[in-house]
Amino acid sequence: MPKWFQNQMMRAFLEKDRYQVKMLNQCWFFYLKKSS
Repeated sequence: MPKWFQNQMMRAFLEKDRYQVKMLNQCWFFYLKKSS
């Protein structure tokens, strides 16, 4: 997982930003699927 992505996730979690966490998760899974 890229460092910038981890930072985004941490910030979203700390701010309890559920929408952002969900969106980042979807982006990440999409990225994993595409790269494999």
